[in-house]
Amino acid sequence: MGNSVLLFAILLSWVVIGSCNYLLDQEKDKILKLPGQPPNVDFNQYSGYVTVNQQSGRSLFYWLTEAPANRDPKSRPLLLWLNGGPGCSSVAYGAAEEIGPLHINSDGKTLYSNPYSWNKLANLLFLESPAGVGFSYSNTTSDLYTFGDAKTAEDSYAFLLGWFERFPQYKHRDFYIAGESYAGHYIPQLSQIIYEKNKGVKNPVINFKGFMVGNAVTDDYNDYVGTFEYWWTHGLISDSTYKYLQASCEGFSSEHPPVECSRALNAAETEWGNIDPYSIYTKPCNYSSLLKSRGRYPWRRGAYDPCTEQYATKYFNRPKVQKAFHANITKLSYPWKTCSDIVGEYWADSPLSMLPIYKELIAAGLRIWVFSGDTDSVVPLTATRYSIDALNLKTVANWYPWYDNGKVAGWSQIYEGLSLVTVTGAGHEVPLHRPRQAFILLRSFLENKPMQRS
Repeated sequence: MGNSVLLFAILLSWVVIGSCNYLLDQEKDKILKLPGQPPNVDFNQYSGYVTVNQQSGRSLFYWLTEAPANRDPKSRPLLLWLNGGPGCSSVAYGAAEEIGPLHINSDGKTLYSNPYSWNKLANLLFLESPAGVGFSYSNTTSDLYTFGDAKTAEDSYAFLLGWFERFPQYKHRDFYIAGESYAGHYIPQLSQIIYEKNKGVKNPVINFKGFMVGNAVTDDYNDYVGTFEYWWTHGLISDSTYKYLQASCEGFSSEHPPVECSRALNAAETEWGNIDPYSIYTKPCNYSSLLKSRGRYPWRRGAYDPCTEQYATKYFNRPKVQKAFHANITKLSYPWKTCSDIVGEYWADSPLSMLPIYKELIAAGLRIWVFSGDTDSVVPLTATRYSIDALNLKTVANWYPWYDNGKVAGWSQIYEGLSLVTVTGAGHEVPLHRPRQAFILLRSFLENKPMQRS
């Protein structure tokens, strides 16, 4: 009897110690107040690091913004947001200028509330991935020169496992992934790992329900076909350059194009003139510096470049900001940047197509939505439509307009296992250009309801 009581006491102490450990870890990560934060913040924020590889010392940085108290965060799902690049920061783009609750003013010092923040519908988890992006780091410098799709997906999954241990209250909660651009690779690949790891598990820790991607790199062949067609039909390039691109690029890798394709892309860039390819009808912000900072081909970097990018660079390099975020704890030898030149330039494996993964996950019954802003020339709507057509899915509801306050806000088509939604007038970063419509889009996705027809 005495032994039983002793054993029970030992087990109970382990439970208490374990509980205390994760609560202490959460408390360490809790953001008390961000510099320049507005006074009306009514939600909890956490940020910090999760080690994904002990041997090389790779740690990924996250920022969690929970739903406001009056929106009952405990009842809301968890949504992971990923930006692409490869090599661009989800904190810089997704959080600070798209879907996050706090955006940066032009002074680079103060913040303002986003009225259409997605944290009103879900608890938002932003991840800077892979290591070398934003505040995420590796103690092994060579890692930054060897990242590719596979290692990024594996590290992101390891991050999720570690993060759920730190935040066990989110275990078994409905979980979704969303993002844009080259996250069109990240998201299906991470989704595939989660789905396969969950097979045969009755009550999985990561209760994965589905994903949503916007202006997403999907299939190199169809993406090229649709992109060049968009450039030509929108008057951005000449007939001769259109044919040059078709002959030199179609069928090849977009991340690792052959020399002749690069020459054709250079010719197209010259013919564009001084426009913002991420939003062809809006005024560019420092376009020449954009090309310089991201290399010769900005359409291979997954982020729109309005002036807000400059505000983020100022804000996240401030020592007070980094301290409040529990960031840069290793004192990185380089400044925080919106996109990592090294990670993007030396990207390794990049499969030509995500369509086989789509087919697997559609067959698994996961919720999959694809959305597209129709003024983006980087990964344009035509590219997305060609890629979806290649799946040969049966149509459930044919192309129709959807409305916001009586006005056409875009179009939609519903397939068996996949929904396509366009957002009119939006560029590469849909929530930046059309925040209200993007909010409506998320709400429909989470409720699994078609976009409103009237």
